[in-house]
Amino acid sequence: QVQLVESGGGLVQAGGSLRLSCAASGSILSVNAMGWYRQAPGKQRELVATITNVGRTNYADSVKGRFTISRDNAKRTVYLQMNTLKPEDTAVYYCNAALGITFRGTVEYWGQGTQVTVSS
Repeated sequence: QVQLVESGGGLVQAGGSLRLSCAASGSILSVNAMGWYRQAPGKQRELVATITNVGRTNYADSVKGRFTISRDNAKRTVYLQMNTLKPEDTAVYYCNAALGITFRGTVEYWGQGTQVTVSS
């Protein structure tokens, strides 16, 4: 079974740091673009950062200079290092990946979500 498993969320004070991880597992032929999205209560899900399979990154303006996305292709894992966290970063963070699946081509998968709460 193909899945994305996230870890690393939690409660942190404003100004603190957290690191999220997301590992892809199962019968996967390739891992293409990966990324992180978040959804705060009462708001739509929004892009946080993405990274291509060759390391090209893209960030939401609200996190530029504070968050860093990276990946380890050998481990099929994407990371999100979050520094200088603000209360407005509080949300459920979701991992997203475009995976090459046998007989199915490229399929988009989502993780189950991990809660990040930043207290003021």
